[in-house]
Amino acid sequence: MTDVFTKAKRSEVMSLIKGRDTQPERAVRSMLHRMGYRFRLHRSDLPGKPDLALSRYRTVIFVHGCFWHRHQGCRFAYTPKTRRDFWVTKLESNVTRDLFVKKELRKLGWHVLTVWECELRNTDRLERRLAVALKKVVQ
Repeated sequence: MTDVFTKAKRSEVMSLIKGRDTQPERAVRSMLHRMGYRFRLHRSDLPGKPDLALSRYRTVIFVHGCFWHRHQGCRFAYTPKTRRDFWVTKLESNVTRDLFVKKELRKLGWHVLTVWECELRNTDRLERRLAVALKKVVQ
């Protein structure tokens, strides 16, 4: 299947994809705020500039898109059928970078949590998971 857009239009569409302050990220921030947690955004002094940093709990949270970060077993983590080599290389490099960043943060003594975009389909379950994870950090 060929692309339905011209090369210029596809470039324009792709340039509109944001890397921060996305709807999933804003939803997680809102949820944590309602739960009483306070955090800082995109701390540039930490590896990977985590989406959220809860300094009091020495915990960072990454809000990952299932497609871009290859959420294993998720139906949204598909590989496009066109330009397959490009996409496989691009998406695998994202996963490699994510693993490196997590390792570096753990070396610095930070707990690392990942929230997947698809988890926002069941916010009650996600809220319980985050509450349990953050409670473990305190103990």
